[in-house]
Amino acid sequence: MKLVLVLGGVRSGKSHFAEKLASRYSAGKPVLYLATGEATDEEMAERIERHRAERPEHWLTVESPLKITEAVRNAPVTPVVLLDCLTLLSSNWLLSQEKSDQESALKLELEHLLEYLARAETCLVVVSNEVGMGIVPAYALGRRYRDMLGRLNQWLAAQADLVYLMVAGLPIEITALAERD
Repeated sequence: MKLVLVLGGVRSGKSHFAEKLASRYSAGKPVLYLATGEATDEEMAERIERHRAERPEHWLTVESPLKITEAVRNAPVTPVVLLDCLTLLSSNWLLSQEKSDQESALKLELEHLLEYLARAETCLVVVSNEVGMGIVPAYALGRRYRDMLGRLNQWLAAQADLVYLMVAGLPIEITALAERD
């Protein structure tokens, strides 16, 4: 299994680049697009619809705001799974779970997904926002979210075969830089 993490800020080109990678890795076969966003308002519904229309028709889309491993297990096996995105998945978990440690619970969910995909010999491409470059949120929930996502990004990056940082639509491979140290 290959794990690729694509990080970046809002509108940095993360999803578009991740989709190009998924197409390349799938070699023309279907990709399982694992969407974590929910249409909670009109703008988000339009955004989701726009994303759907831009994906290749032969790709499979599974929408799962929380139970990603179960969603992938119930879908057809494909050479590549594209998880878009960890940012919304983390928010969904933080706001919906009654457990006091949502971060550990989500990390366990991600571990189960990685184990399942390794057995299936499926590549996983994960999109996530790099939220540590902005201002410190004014509210405790925002700080908790930023810290949770930052730690999950670090954990995934340590597992990943490739990590890219998107800046103004340009991918920068940061794993190669880390390997030089």
